Amino acid sequence: MTGFARDILFLLPPGFEDNDRREFCPECAELWGVLSYFPSIKDSVEIRHVGIEHPRAPICALLGDGQWNAPTLVLGPGNRAADDVPIETAAGREFIGSARGIALYWARKYGTPVPRGYTPR
Repeated sequence: MTGFARDILFLLPPGFEDNDRREFCPECAELWGVLSYFPSIKDSVEIRHVGIEHPRAPICALLGDGQWNAPTLVLGPGNRAADDVPIETAAGREFIGSARGIALYWARKYGTPVPRGYTPR
């Protein structure tokens, strides 16, 4: 899992068991909505589902221990983000760890609309 060319989007599955009930992740659902609005983005990113339990090994394998947030978009080598996109770095890789930050990255990269009400840091 060390070499990859496309951005990798880690999401929780659409439904999972937690807290003794079926749940879903609102931020992950938000990104599925963006991908359904703009399906060409979906074709350009690799989507990987991870489980609800911590640590989330597939994310930790790329970003290191303690990094397991979902949704997370790990940028492919050479993929750059605009200056107003909230990029973090771990284990030498750049990533975005929030749905609105990921949507802003996609807006800057693909020309889609900016998320309403989102103020970059």
